[in-house]
Formats: sequence, structure tokens, C-alpha cells
Amino acid sequence: MILINVKFEVKPEHADNWPSISEEFTEATLQEPGNLWFEWSRSVKDPNTYVLIEAFTDEGAAPHVESEHFKAMQEEFPAYLASTPQIVSVQVESDGWGPMGEISVE
Repeated sequence: MILINVKFEVKPEHADNWPSISEEFTEATLQEPGNLWFEWSRSVKDPNTYVLIEAFTDEGAAPHVESEHFKAMQEEFPAYLASTPQIVSVQVESDGWGPMGEISVE
């Protein structure tokens, strides 16, 4: 699978509204056949920063970046951002989440 983490530094005046600003893009991405997950989190250190954790099947990443909703996001999101998003994208030998070895809950 392809695991992608993206940090979005949102302009302060839009930070509280980011979940609604990104909702249409998020919902469309979640409907893609190759999407495994697509989850936003807000930084506890910097409330203007959101981190997107996403995963796609090996075949799912290309159709995602070629989709109409991705193209629309590329046009719309920059108006709300304070800087260019930062990304880590890697291919990993996994097909999803697994239990953490260092903590066990019985």
C-alpha cells in the first residue's frame, strides 16, 4: 500500500473551518475504490496545522491524483493555506492497520 502523511498549515482565519472546507474533497476521496483510509487530525501543538493520514492500494494512488475532485482541491485549497503542504509518501508492505506491540489492552 501507499501510505501518505501531509501537513497543512492553514491560515489562522480558516483553521476552525478547515473540516468543512475540506469535507467535499474528503468525502469524494473516501468513495474511491483504491482508498484504504483518509483521516484528518488537528495538531495539539499548533491549532493552525492539520495532518492528513491517507492510504491507498498500490493501484489506487494514481487514479486519486488524476480525479476531478483532486484537481478541484488543487485549485481551491491554496487560498486557505499559509504555506505549501509538506508530504511524506512511502510504499509499505502492509494492507492495513495492525496491533501495536508495545501496548496491549486486554
